[in-house]
Amino acid sequence: MRQLEALVAQAQAAADGLPGASGEGRRGPAAADVDEVARQLQICNACRYCEGFCAVFPAMTRRLAFSPADVHYLANLCHNCGACLHACQYAPPHEFAVNVPQAMARVRVRTYEHFAWPEAFGSAYRRNGAVLALALAAGLALFLALAVALKGSAAALFTHPGAVSFYALFPHNLMVWMFAPVFAFALLALGLGVARFWREVTPGAAPPGQQGAAVAEAVHDVLRLKYLDGGHGEGCHNESDAWTQARRRFHHLTFYGFVLCFAATSIATVYHYGFGWVAPYAWTSLPKVLGTVGGLGLLAGPAGLWWLHRRRHAQHGVAAQRPMDLGFIALLFVVGLSGLALPLWRDTAALPLLLCAHLGAVMAFVATMPYGKFAHGVYRSAALLKWAIEKRQPSRLTLGSE
Repeated sequence: MRQLEALVAQAQAAADGLPGASGEGRRGPAAADVDEVARQLQICNACRYCEGFCAVFPAMTRRLAFSPADVHYLANLCHNCGACLHACQYAPPHEFAVNVPQAMARVRVRTYEHFAWPEAFGSAYRRNGAVLALALAAGLALFLALAVALKGSAAALFTHPGAVSFYALFPHNLMVWMFAPVFAFALLALGLGVARFWREVTPGAAPPGQQGAAVAEAVHDVLRLKYLDGGHGEGCHNESDAWTQARRRFHHLTFYGFVLCFAATSIATVYHYGFGWVAPYAWTSLPKVLGTVGGLGLLAGPAGLWWLHRRRHAQHGVAAQRPMDLGFIALLFVVGLSGLALPLWRDTAALPLLLCAHLGAVMAFVATMPYGKFAHGVYRSAALLKWAIEKRQPSRLTLGSE
């Protein structure tokens, strides 16, 4: 009880703006954001009403103080479902002003900046908005269109290339050489960033014999988007106190739409190089079926997320981050729309411009993967694996007679 009273007093001191309430000193541009999360979590640690809502709160209870590494970890465990905000007795306008989803959202984007590789590119997160993302896609599409025009003539952009495939405009090997370096760099940048994140906040190894179970649980939670269920299966909040499954469903459509499109591209690559089967493929072929279903997911999912995002409760997120979120959604939608349009208008004079637009959107998406909203899924997956490991370890806290 004395420990609990001390925590309450410390949380009140933090709310009153007294120094030293959040533990060790902070450095860097995110110091105020990290301190604010630590202040709120100490209040939550004294209350624990939301302990069953998501992984953040049971992970929180394993700590009495919150270092920057702990805050980075917990911020990426948070799925911004809003359940704790709507249940909190200390939420604004209470003087404690506890708003965990909003405070975590501020830190999450700082996490991506902090761990970005190369480090100089970290500030790209703040600039990666809807206008920039779409402008980059349009610029790349224009570059490809000029390449087609220079290869033949300006009229080539408005002329059907004949019965041959897309490769009449861009040879297959040329497209590989255009995309492979960009994709490889994006994977390298994301991998190095997550590796730095893992080293900073790793909870250690799972107990012997439980490593496989920890990995399986994390994969299960990622694929199901478990923590968008509000902690009780009824969903999370969006614009009001009402529960909704809409965010979870639209996230699923977006995620699995992307996965199916990637699978279609991967299988088509195997067909081309492994079996010598050259595109275009029949509508009943595996790449075509996967690409069509995935493309529909990339239309419905981002459209739904855009609609929900425009209606989202102001206290759930950070207004300054909306351009980055909407830019990612818009770019995915353009990729899905242009990808579906290609086979439908393949036999028309619109093909050259459509192909340039699609390739420009895909290249823009790949180029911004390490420095945009895509990164949140990668870091969140790493945080979920950390939690699956940590929960299997004995608690390091010794309170009272424990």
